[in-house]
Amino acid sequence: MAEAHQAVAFQFTVTPEGIDLRLSHQALSEIYLSGVRSWKKRIIRIKNSVITGVYPASPSSWLFVVIAILATMYTRSDPSMGIIAKIQEHLPVSVLADHMVSAVLFSTMLWLLLIFTMRLCLKQLLSYHRWMFEQHGKMSTTTKIWALVRIFSGRKPLLYSYQGSLPNLPVPAIKDTVKRYLESVRPLMNDGEYERMTKLATEFESSLGNRLQWYLKLKALWASNYVSDWWEEYVYLRGRSPIMVNSNYYGMDFLYVTPTPIQAARAGNSIHAFFLYRRKLNKEEIKPVSTVIPLCAAQCERIFNTTRIPGEETDTVQHWKDSDYVAVYHKGRYFRLKVYQAGRLLSPREIEFQIQRILDDPAPPSKGEAKLGALTAADRVSWAEARVKYFSSGINKRSLDVIERAAFFVTLDDEEQGTMRDDQPASLDNYAKSLLHGKCYDRWFDKSFSVIYYKNGKSGINGEHSWADAPVVAHVWEYVLATDSFQLGYNEEGHCKGEVDASLPQPQKLNWEISPECEEQISRSLAVAQALADDVDFHVLSFRDFGKGQIKKCKVSPDAFIQMTLQLAYYRERGTFCLTYEASMTRLFREGRTETVRSCTNESSAFVRALENGEPADVCRRLFRGASEKHQQLYRMAMTGAGIDRHLFCLYVVSKYLGLESPFLKEVLAEPWRLSTSQTSIQQVELFDLANHPEYISCGGGFGPVADDGYGVSYNFIGENVINFHISCKHSCPSTDAHKFGDQIRKAVNDLLQLLSPNQKESNKTEESQPKVKKEQ
Repeated sequence: MAEAHQAVAFQFTVTPEGIDLRLSHQALSEIYLSGVRSWKKRIIRIKNSVITGVYPASPSSWLFVVIAILATMYTRSDPSMGIIAKIQEHLPVSVLADHMVSAVLFSTMLWLLLIFTMRLCLKQLLSYHRWMFEQHGKMSTTTKIWALVRIFSGRKPLLYSYQGSLPNLPVPAIKDTVKRYLESVRPLMNDGEYERMTKLATEFESSLGNRLQWYLKLKALWASNYVSDWWEEYVYLRGRSPIMVNSNYYGMDFLYVTPTPIQAARAGNSIHAFFLYRRKLNKEEIKPVSTVIPLCAAQCERIFNTTRIPGEETDTVQHWKDSDYVAVYHKGRYFRLKVYQAGRLLSPREIEFQIQRILDDPAPPSKGEAKLGALTAADRVSWAEARVKYFSSGINKRSLDVIERAAFFVTLDDEEQGTMRDDQPASLDNYAKSLLHGKCYDRWFDKSFSVIYYKNGKSGINGEHSWADAPVVAHVWEYVLATDSFQLGYNEEGHCKGEVDASLPQPQKLNWEISPECEEQISRSLAVAQALADDVDFHVLSFRDFGKGQIKKCKVSPDAFIQMTLQLAYYRERGTFCLTYEASMTRLFREGRTETVRSCTNESSAFVRALENGEPADVCRRLFRGASEKHQQLYRMAMTGAGIDRHLFCLYVVSKYLGLESPFLKEVLAEPWRLSTSQTSIQQVELFDLANHPEYISCGGGFGPVADDGYGVSYNFIGENVINFHISCKHSCPSTDAHKFGDQIRKAVNDLLQLLSPNQKESNKTEESQPKVKKEQ
């Protein structure tokens, strides 16, 4: 087998004259360079560990402290107040050396004490969150003093410099969580239902709740985050339903432009950019993401070289330290594409050359290979059983290892997607569905992320959810899009720039031995996945009448505006309210992930009813602002550890460990989220020139519906004048329709702006205030 011969560095045969030893110099060279690269990475990790360990100080500050102590000693003063002399008594060396060594030891201890003090101060400063709750332009004295955080934040922090100083996620008081929960469900229940739930909550708070809370506080003292490990395991890894559609999410390419129409060229630049990002990640040179204060970067550790491994009861996330290749799928074949040659990263032009070799390869798929990826798209139990039965040894295991150990997964799609045209209104809808599930077998849904390159040069990304949340993948995707278009670029013919090393080895085609029984399992998995994919109804609404610029002129939070829009749209379609999920992050805390903002409130429902009942505009405006302020308050509380749902979830997990039943917790966690929402924010605005090139920005991304009879809505603001909505639901539910809900959203957005700024209706339509965006033809 070709892959076996490539891995052999030497061969020998026994002859009558003795042993004939034949060395493969190329293979030995590759082994040597791989070892050098590995040791370089180890040295960088050690260096960064030292720099991060002493942050916000620097290693060079040790020398400054030593020199300062020695200088004061030469002035015949004792800054140690006798400590140096005490140290000197216990050192068995000469008098001069004894004096110098004791001074250096004291300086080192003083330096470590100063670092400990600075890190303690930094941790206290990062624990202060009251600034989030203060009115814009009105800063308290305490917050002004808190602004001293900049003094302790250092000048050039590495990616993980703040990790040791971030506070732990606090455990809310149980009475506060129960109170906030009851308030959140009041608009969803009649008097009888609410009275019954209040009774359950009161009984829980006064009895079982306190016992469960004690165990949770004990965990919070021991673990750096009392939520994240359980959230990853029980919400994601123990889920037995397909992760395609139900868990994975997607991100889109530029909406209005395509940097090159050549598929191989787009892949060449993009793959090269991904590895440039990984290099910066390994060196910790990526600037920490912050919102005034830095966010936790723990999720970045598993971006690359990571795969979800199926199990019968629970999956696991497997991460490898390094990988020098990507796994590529094209027309039913799997390939191993090395992106390093002789210790160097291949240029974009060389990667394009290798991708074109795969596109031109006429070899047919092996028997059973073409739809093998469907195993990752169906239920987890059948995939786990098939993996053990058919892929645990021999050639199948070796080929599966290649895919799972790859830096990431690449699909060279033979379709054209992603072009926004007025004569094809469903083009973006099809693009979204393609990124979310494809053909159900041409993606590897277990990989940390898969990148899809279409025949017309468009691209997109599909992310697995268990190892990290969407903003982490979005950060990588923004970097790749910007690097691809603005730094690497293309020549006049649309090809990548640079030269090609003609001696590059061919991409290695993976081989499989798929038995008839395994083929039957693949067919069954494909049938399950195809039924799930066919049931998904998707609509991408690009709203260009106005954007967050006009909303901010009304002195309203753009996010609160959209959440009120969704409440109004849902009420108009269903005539009722529903439990609404908005994802918020808790990365202000160490190892934080997400928290839920319950957007349907007493205030929002009062506003919607008033507007629909024809109340005077002044009354509606007052109720709208009250609802918006309430939503912002809930969002801030969720970000600062005072949310509802993660606390109740952890209490439920503790009750299961103890074998105790709680009717209250059981009912809370069984409530369906019929409206699940999330905002996709641009994190690296500095990479894009939105003022002059507003078309060079991603269209955002989306996800599948959480409830069978509900909607999934992701939205993002592009510049100041565009809002994109990604709406999903299921065809099998007669009461949901993505396109009709999109129409309701469009109408609600316009109605709310008209309510808030009735005199600006005409100004919204003026083209002078909006950057020109040229559509693709």
